[in-house]
Amino acid sequence: MSTAVEVWQWLTDPAHWTGPDGVPIRTAEHLRISITALLVAVVIALPVGIALGRSGRGSFLAFTIGNIGRAVPTFALLFIFASWDPVGVGDLAAILALVLFAIPPLLTNTYIGLREVDVDAKDAAVGLGMTSWQRLWRVELPLAVPLVAAGLRTTTVQVVATASLAAFVGGGGLGRYIVDGFGQQDTVLVVSGVVLIATLCLVTEGVLALLQRAVTSSPLRSGSLVASGSVSEG
Repeated sequence: MSTAVEVWQWLTDPAHWTGPDGVPIRTAEHLRISITALLVAVVIALPVGIALGRSGRGSFLAFTIGNIGRAVPTFALLFIFASWDPVGVGDLAAILALVLFAIPPLLTNTYIGLREVDVDAKDAAVGLGMTSWQRLWRVELPLAVPLVAAGLRTTTVQVVATASLAAFVGGGGLGRYIVDGFGQQDTVLVVSGVVLIATLCLVTEGVLALLQRAVTSSPLRSGSLVASGSVSEG
């Protein structure tokens, strides 16, 4: 029997969809780890990115943080936190590693989004007598939505995929199927875990694409589509 058939049988077996090791429970654990890490990263990265973007003097800091984030491997951070006594093994180590993984792209995209806001639009807001907070909420943030949302969308999918590493330090989530499969030398279990994680990432990408479209105004949406087309053609 081929591995593909065995994986299909594993995925469609009702026994694997119940109990503490069932797919729904593992998926809920995976989402809890991912969402917790993203919320913490958003609370840290977005205000800093907005402040730097509005000031116009934070390009070095924003891009340095972004480069450091790409250079430091999440896997290494995971084991560093797991070996640190106040944290220890489990979901917390994974969440902290994912927070550090998510902050750089979120901060960089937020910074760029605010910096790319049209100067004429900001001048018009000043001419209308808007306060600094009014300009931010009514003009700058709405115009920065496409880039900020794109950064959040990409980062979220990456975090959901990377959250599978939590299983390597005793955490939960869909990565447990991969780690346990390797431990048992069970190829079907490993591949089933990979399929489930890939499916969750695709679903996350689809949902966030719809949300990004919903929060982006029609003129900006059209402009982003045109820009995307020109980039892909180049």
